Amino acid sequence: MRHPPVHLLKQMNIFIIKSFMILFLSSVTVRVNLCSPNTPSLNTLPLEGHFNFHEVQHAARDFGNRYQFLPMAILHPKTVSDIATLVKHIWDIGPRSELTAAARGHGHSLQGQSQAHRGVVINMESLKGPEIQVYAGNFPYADVSGGELWINILHESLKYGLAPKSWTDYLHLTVGGTLSNAGISGQAFRHGPRSAMSASWKLLQIVTCSEKQNDDLFHGVLGGLGQFGIITRARILLEAAPARVKWIRVLYSDFAAFTRDQEHLISGEHTFNYVEGFVIINRSGLLNSWRSSFNPKDPVQASQFKSDGRTLFCLEMAKYFNQDKIDIINQEVDKSLSELSYIPSTLFESEVTYTDFLDRVHISEMKLRSKDLWDVPHPWLNLLIPKSKIHTFARGVFGNIQTETSNGPILIYPVNRSKWDNRTSVVIPEEHIFYLVAFLTSAVPSSTGTDGLEHILIQNKRILEFCETANLGVKQYLPHYTKQEDWQAHFGPHWEKFVQRKSTYDPLAILAPGQRIFQKAIPFSSQSPSSIK
Repeated sequence: MRHPPVHLLKQMNIFIIKSFMILFLSSVTVRVNLCSPNTPSLNTLPLEGHFNFHEVQHAARDFGNRYQFLPMAILHPKTVSDIATLVKHIWDIGPRSELTAAARGHGHSLQGQSQAHRGVVINMESLKGPEIQVYAGNFPYADVSGGELWINILHESLKYGLAPKSWTDYLHLTVGGTLSNAGISGQAFRHGPRSAMSASWKLLQIVTCSEKQNDDLFHGVLGGLGQFGIITRARILLEAAPARVKWIRVLYSDFAAFTRDQEHLISGEHTFNYVEGFVIINRSGLLNSWRSSFNPKDPVQASQFKSDGRTLFCLEMAKYFNQDKIDIINQEVDKSLSELSYIPSTLFESEVTYTDFLDRVHISEMKLRSKDLWDVPHPWLNLLIPKSKIHTFARGVFGNIQTETSNGPILIYPVNRSKWDNRTSVVIPEEHIFYLVAFLTSAVPSSTGTDGLEHILIQNKRILEFCETANLGVKQYLPHYTKQEDWQAHFGPHWEKFVQRKSTYDPLAILAPGQRIFQKAIPFSSQSPSSIK
């Protein structure tokens, strides 16, 4: 029997990802032949877990709710060895098979990235192994499964008075999927992306990757879109956790003042722990909608503020603290606010627990689920925009394209490039400061209006076309392309390195087929870009 080269076998120590393909959920029914020639061979594999060949429909959907590709089977692994056995089996079949494998965590990909058409989807949440292990001390960390949810890591680490240093805005995601994409939130300006807070991976119980061990693979997997392996375990760096959070929102009508204040805050050491912003277009009753959880600093002034028919920009800030430091914290908050140029009547404050702040999006999720508005199409568009181009972007998009109330938040906030490791696979703008702009829209099923899927997709296309025409140097976060030239343009000077890593760690393109970057069973070489799809 043929065996994969040693370097690939080591990689089968498992790393994680997302994936995607092209089919329209609302208008296409997909069927797959469950009597595939590969089925008997999978049935004979020695596993502690099991395959499911019949109930596979849920693995053909994701949070994006726009694409549906039925896998041949779902693997429910109990051990890392189960995943390794599957990957080695696909390798041994060789180029004659179309079989591929996609790791799926909580299924939060947007465009089918965690699906595997006629392949095998690996349910990472089934992976059994040691529970979350928290190690306190001078350099605390948590050792966790790649299929573990961040919310569970938070609850477990808090038992020791600890917590991860940086977060995503939504905690009900798996570790492996997040690290494979980077993970950005309002803490990224200080700590970098979520992937920067991980010390090492376990790749199949055979190989551990870190900055000192197998460093090329370690950095390649970070933000590598699952192309180089499946993360089975990760070591997450921790720090002392605060108990409380001062949560503040203010409004701007002037975009220049809004961005100037954001950039000022992310450059200081004692400003806030979290800085985000969002765009509000023609939304009435704005401040009233905050009153249930925020208190106006001046209720009289706030009651006189009118938001109707205006494009406003909200700056959202958070300061972490423990009660014994409350006086110092209040002084620091007051000082930071005194340096900003927001509309005075729009200062709203709240004080919540650290857990409630971090898990705030989940509360919104529960409300949407109760109204059957969660499992709808999510045609999100996430862009990374150089600081020097953000005003051009705002004039073109918020002034001419996105002129109506968005059916979902529009986030906009800056991050420091110096906090990102340029050795990883994540592609970001070259400038020292760049902005994340995220159009997190939800489409109303069957709607033909401005809240319908077709209209939102047209808006997204217009935004991307404007960015290209205006030569803004924009990079997509959670990128989605279907053509080789588009992927090559996305990676730019990093393309050859990305191809070389694929050739080294997954030369048959077994992993992450839904990304549609590499074609199955074709040898890859940086000297042979024509072999890329």
